Amino acid sequence: MKAIGYNETGPASVLRDLDLPKPIAGPRDLIVRVKAVSVNPADTKLRRFAAPSDDQSRVLGFDAAGIVESVGSEVTLFRPGDAVFYAGDITRPGTNAEYHAVDERLVGPKPQSLDFAQAAALPLTAITAWEILFERLKVSRDASAAPQTLLVIGGAGGVGSILIQLARRLTNLTVIATASRPETVQWVENMGANAVINHGLPLADELRRIGLTEVDFIASLTASDRHYEALKTLIKPQGHIVLIDDPEHFDIVPFKRKSVTLSWEFMFTRAAFQTPDMIEQHRLLAAVSALVDRGEIRTTMTQDAGPITAANLIRVHEQIEAGSSIGKTVLSGFAD
Repeated sequence: MKAIGYNETGPASVLRDLDLPKPIAGPRDLIVRVKAVSVNPADTKLRRFAAPSDDQSRVLGFDAAGIVESVGSEVTLFRPGDAVFYAGDITRPGTNAEYHAVDERLVGPKPQSLDFAQAAALPLTAITAWEILFERLKVSRDASAAPQTLLVIGGAGGVGSILIQLARRLTNLTVIATASRPETVQWVENMGANAVINHGLPLADELRRIGLTEVDFIASLTASDRHYEALKTLIKPQGHIVLIDDPEHFDIVPFKRKSVTLSWEFMFTRAAFQTPDMIEQHRLLAAVSALVDRGEIRTTMTQDAGPITAANLIRVHEQIEAGSSIGKTVLSGFAD
């Protein structure tokens, strides 16, 4: 099968077109014929720092949408021919390949109202955003719950784009998102943010500009070390902060006085450690799929970068590393 991978860490140019054996299904695996993928910051980080083992090429890619080709002996959730979407497992070969093996408990039914490219934009960020809201922050889904405020730092990225939508559709939160360019401000407003502030300016001043001094929850999706002082100032006593990035330094001791809860969100935890509740990712993807088909959530795809080739992936990796992305970039199909 065709695949794209790398043999040594380095810049995006290390990615190569490969010819690899088709994967074999384990008992709980689906073999998916990949129709579209999207690229995430996790791909670029691994390419730079995670060397392949045993002189083997490493295939990246997590988000995928495709058709089930075959199933393992213990599969019960899907059958051949089903259209699916998912974000995979960081410990296994990735989705930048014509065929991909994935545990059925990490897979959801593709939204019927989306094509494969539009669907491929959603899984990783939807899982991350859902887990931030309902498993880390434990936000109530009761529409009559007391109003609370959520600050999303980095609202125009892939996670921010879906987090804003889920928070507005499923909770009683007031959502303040950060964005710094006219096009990103417009994007987060389109996603449903109640207010937008500029993360290129002091966040405390920007929050005061919209009449607030503190918030109940903060989702720090990027540059957590750069915004560290603001996080200490803006979180309410007994508030909750979730981080998903990799700050070089982050001292939690100053948050003690406010009894602030700090949580990490890493959507690969369940798959990497084979936790007993792995199937929750199947369930939440099914819920997101239904929300999309009801018109309550929209795809965050903003660009189709062409077929799944090394040349196109190199270009998208470089774009993500430049920090200029809005929403999600996808690649569709394999070149002949």
